[in-house]
Amino acid sequence: MTTHYSHSQLGWNHFFQQQLSLEEYETCTPARVFGQERTLLQLITEHGKLSLPITALMPAITVGDWLLLDGDNQFHRLLERASLFSRKAAGKKASRQLIAANIDTVFVVSSMNLDFKLNRFERYLALINEADVEAVIVLTKADCCDDPQEYLAKADTLGETLEVLGVNSLDRSSVDQLMPWCQPGKTVAFLGSSGVGKSTLINTLSGQSIQRTQDIREDDDKGRHTTTGRSLHLLPSGALLLDTPGMRELQLADCEHGVDETFVEITALAQQCRFTDCTHRDEPGCAVLSAIEVGELDERRLESYLKLMREQAFNKATLAERRAQDREFGRYVRSVMKSKKEDKA
Repeated sequence: MTTHYSHSQLGWNHFFQQQLSLEEYETCTPARVFGQERTLLQLITEHGKLSLPITALMPAITVGDWLLLDGDNQFHRLLERASLFSRKAAGKKASRQLIAANIDTVFVVSSMNLDFKLNRFERYLALINEADVEAVIVLTKADCCDDPQEYLAKADTLGETLEVLGVNSLDRSSVDQLMPWCQPGKTVAFLGSSGVGKSTLINTLSGQSIQRTQDIREDDDKGRHTTTGRSLHLLPSGALLLDTPGMRELQLADCEHGVDETFVEITALAQQCRFTDCTHRDEPGCAVLSAIEVGELDERRLESYLKLMREQAFNKATLAERRAQDREFGRYVRSVMKSKKEDKA
């Protein structure tokens, strides 16, 4: 039996509607990417689910994207995104990896144990703020922690307006704290390292076992990696939930605005420094260093800010260099092909 969905159920709204021409409105079918494999995109439309082979002529596409399909259910074009999450590809490869698109809220998940690291939260928040998406910190395994309030208090220092929740992922009433963000037609994503309880949280939210789970390892207080691919799921509340694999490496690139938004107190203090190009290291008249000296700013925050700024600037330059090399190679190939055609003529 084929399940039918309305566009609004799949997250369609005016932002996407206004991108369609009259001809596209009459002849094309909007489809949302809810899964991605090496050679296939898993799509969902008003009429149900279908698969679309990935070809070299398509642009880079990720889970959450909206596509237009022609009358034969073939790729027509990719719609502009309301939001996009990306990172520098893991390892030494100089390329950008897309994570997800068209997300309304991101739940940043960490467990209340040795996995809890403020610097890691700040890295995720920089990525989320760059995409201009709402973030919510979700601390799991409250039932296994002697003092949950200690972890909640530490997370609260990451931002005055940042929502921080502590949950027991196995307790439905506890997980219900997330429901205000899981409204019909809204797309929420879960980000976090491997084994922090994202899969258990998703299963409890959905009321069914849609993600495989494994027990925590006792030797290092970490869970085992269970989710292997990004995928969208329709929750009973009507929200769309996107799960992502735990990311062992999250390299920021071209993310200066996101870093500034994550460290708003440092950005504000920097406006008061004597020098506009102050590095906040040893310059006289540095308002940031003065705030640390009087205890108004945690030195750890400054070190984290400077590290992320250096990283995103370096990776931005690396990716720009790679793009320039690709363009130069493309020009070289075209010139060789042109010369061959002229020789034949």
